[in-house]
Amino acid sequence: MALLEVGFFSEVLGMCTRMNVILPQTAPGMIGVDTPSRTQKWKVLYLLHGLSDDHTIWERRTSIERYVSDLPLAVVMPETQRGWYTDMHHGFKWFTFFTTELPRVVRDFFPSVSDRKEDTFVAGLSMGGYGALKLALSRPDLFSAGASLSGAVDVAEICESQAKEGNHEAYDVMGDVSKVRGSGNDLFALCEGFDHVKNTAPRLFMCCGTEDMLYWQNVRLRNHIKGLPFDLTYEEEHGVHCWAYWDMKIQSVLRWLNIGGEA
Repeated sequence: MALLEVGFFSEVLGMCTRMNVILPQTAPGMIGVDTPSRTQKWKVLYLLHGLSDDHTIWERRTSIERYVSDLPLAVVMPETQRGWYTDMHHGFKWFTFFTTELPRVVRDFFPSVSDRKEDTFVAGLSMGGYGALKLALSRPDLFSAGASLSGAVDVAEICESQAKEGNHEAYDVMGDVSKVRGSGNDLFALCEGFDHVKNTAPRLFMCCGTEDMLYWQNVRLRNHIKGLPFDLTYEEEHGVHCWAYWDMKIQSVLRWLNIGGEA
């Protein structure tokens, strides 16, 4: 595998930003790991960070590079600061960046990466779990699957709670917090409107530890999705909001994605 840290200018953000990229390498002589053989363009997983982290965190806290070493899969780990993968009320247009500019930049820089929806996935933890589901539900034409690990999935509840505590960050991100519920930033609302007959819904994966502070949010979203036309895989077990859990569950996500039938 090749590990690259890429600094580039974003027209959408109006500033330089960064992403770490794991790129498959066919290298039979590499000792200690299996490497994939390339018969077509690499599939791609956009792997999103949480609220307090950055584009380096998945590499620093998990063995993600080792887990994908034998898969025909590129992993793109972008920076988003504390933007909640949203076009902020006061701040940057992160949602536009992720849905328009970043996929184009990745394809331009790495022509070996597929541009097919069927080959493009998104996953993340905590704030990134919310972001992964939001991107997959908002743009099923771009992402065929979305996975949330311990996701902060009820963003309306989070914003309302912060507002009661006098925390203005939610307003800077979402605007009027009383209007988040039912909006395009609300996962519960985004789940509506998919056509079962036309099979327009992305595949979804959710997991959360039963001792996690976000557990009941995940249970509520799972129950909401149950009656809707989704292929949802939901997993829960003992666990808290920590990297030991996420290191374990990203392996579950890779098996669920079944990259090339080998994960």
